[in-house]
Amino acid sequence: MLTLKSILLFVLAAMAEIGGAWLVWQGVREHKGWTWIGAGVIALGLYGFVATLQPDANFGRVLAAYGGVFVVGSLAWGVVVDGFRPDRSDIAGALICLTGVAVIMYAPRAGS
Repeated sequence: MLTLKSILLFVLAAMAEIGGAWLVWQGVREHKGWTWIGAGVIALGLYGFVATLQPDANFGRVLAAYGGVFVVGSLAWGVVVDGFRPDRSDIAGALICLTGVAVIMYAPRAGS
């Protein structure tokens, strides 16, 4: 149950961070204005809050694992929102990142 909670929090964090960064990108690069930028900043702040809800209390571990989730989430965001088409190398890299996330977060540890 804790693993499922952790995975759902990673997904929520990715949506907040990637969505926030995308909103800032749209506001600046696509000239959509301060409303988009402000919404992006708020979403980025929510990402920081969501990360604190992870069951694991180790900041470094959570953020290191989240890095892999961010890679996969960014590629998925590009596919869904921007029409990006990942190639074999993108997919292979994403799978490697997810493997890293699984090892960092969910591998059995001594004393656990």
